[in-house]
Amino acid sequence: MSDHPDNEPILSYAPGSAERAELQAEMDRQMSEVVEIPCVINGEEIFTGNTMTQVIPHKHGHVLANVHLAGPQEMEAACQAAVEAQANWIEMGLEERCAIFEKAADLLATTWRAKANASTMLNQSKTAFQAEIDAVCELVDFWRFNTYYARNFHDDLQPLISPDGVQNSTEIRPLEGFVLAITPFNFTSIAANLPSAPAIVGCTAIWKPSRNSIHSNYVMMQLMMEAGLPPGVINFLPGSGADITSAALQNPHFAGVHFTGSTETFNGLWERIAGSLGSLMSYPRIVGETGGKDFIVAHPNCDHRGLIVALLRGSFEFQGQKCSASSRAYIPRSVWESIEGEFVEEIGKITMGDARDFTNFMTAVIDQRSFDKISGYISRASEDPDCRIICGGGSDDSVGWFIEPTVIVCEDPNYESMIEEIFGPVLSIYIYEDSEFIEILQICDHASPYALTGSIFANEEEDIQTAFKALRFTAGNFYINDKPTGAVVAQQPFGGARASGTNDKAGSPLNLLRWISPRSVKRTLSPPHDWGYPFLQPDE
Repeated sequence: MSDHPDNEPILSYAPGSAERAELQAEMDRQMSEVVEIPCVINGEEIFTGNTMTQVIPHKHGHVLANVHLAGPQEMEAACQAAVEAQANWIEMGLEERCAIFEKAADLLATTWRAKANASTMLNQSKTAFQAEIDAVCELVDFWRFNTYYARNFHDDLQPLISPDGVQNSTEIRPLEGFVLAITPFNFTSIAANLPSAPAIVGCTAIWKPSRNSIHSNYVMMQLMMEAGLPPGVINFLPGSGADITSAALQNPHFAGVHFTGSTETFNGLWERIAGSLGSLMSYPRIVGETGGKDFIVAHPNCDHRGLIVALLRGSFEFQGQKCSASSRAYIPRSVWESIEGEFVEEIGKITMGDARDFTNFMTAVIDQRSFDKISGYISRASEDPDCRIICGGGSDDSVGWFIEPTVIVCEDPNYESMIEEIFGPVLSIYIYEDSEFIEILQICDHASPYALTGSIFANEEEDIQTAFKALRFTAGNFYINDKPTGAVVAQQPFGGARASGTNDKAGSPLNLLRWISPRSVKRTLSPPHDWGYPFLQPDE
């Protein structure tokens, strides 16, 4: 094998840069039109006439696209197209499949870069930097590293022993059938990776995009088609998740689900799959990354300024709408007394508004439902005598769904905002006595059902190791003296356990291994011609 790929460099979008001017022009272009987004089934665009609109969250009066939703006929046709496409897709071979996604990565890194970033900034209200690290860099990395990992399987998974007269080998087969990819709104890269990762190893897919990111996801579907993706390999199906799941489970060739979304939805999906086992050809693979209530624990002896930056970036970048966002923190009293004023002052410098204004650090949350949910947590905390909102708390949905970066200091470590996933720019903090570091690690471990990401801030290695061991199962991605966000493909493969998912580590070979069903092959060079064995001979 050749050397492994490198991570895609992140462009700066600094004033005066060519990429900044190109991105601003592309956003203006996309805002000047209303796109008609079809279903894509067997390579054909299907305009059903049953439409919903896609708006800009920070300017929700502006319509970006009309989305044509799949009905029962389209859902059935997509499943059938995926089934019928698999034989040719497998026959194409790994190298040709990899070449398609490597071309997609090259296109995304060059001529499609501004289009992908602009659609993500407008559709999901991301800043230029947040869009760049997501819609371009992470997805380029997914495609380049997944193809690298897949090629290695053919060497790494071969049998260790072939005795004289025997040739043993392993065929790296895909699952027999199609994978249902149910994708989230918050990361364009994850949305495109969920159907394409199984496709690289030979599966076909039904892609059900989130209702809040269909515009940017369709751009990625178009990109893969331009890169040479054959008809039927990935079928793009906007519509009802429940109905699309039902259609998929009625097809005996349903082979698995690749999911990112809420824990509640994933639990229900798992139950529905279990109830359908009798009608399926194979036991399906169920891979999911779900909720999180991600933490930062500070030790009394820690880097105060580093902690402040981690709390601010980890909690408020992309409005806290990351599965990995730090939404609860446990801070020693002495540290809090030292940093509270500076922390509040730094949060006060955060600017919020239109994503087209590159000076804004934050924009809007994704939709009205999210706005109402987050506002509800803030409102209840403001009325609770055991909570103190020390900054933020305001919101305005008149133009866009804007919620101020909000910090709640809670007297109770089990208060709802300390243990429940909010998915917005809300950080809850519990202040503990300096002498209770061991106890607070236990509280952190048991307070929430989730186990996705978390971090420890401490200067001494002994204290770091104490937290490392105590929080072994509390986070699938653990950070030391850093914010708990920003996992990079091939550096920190991402995923968590408990109520946070199956921890199949997107961005590593572990995820791709879930989509293969190997066949062991024994070739005997000189078949035996005598059926007897030595033990059958009588004693002399």
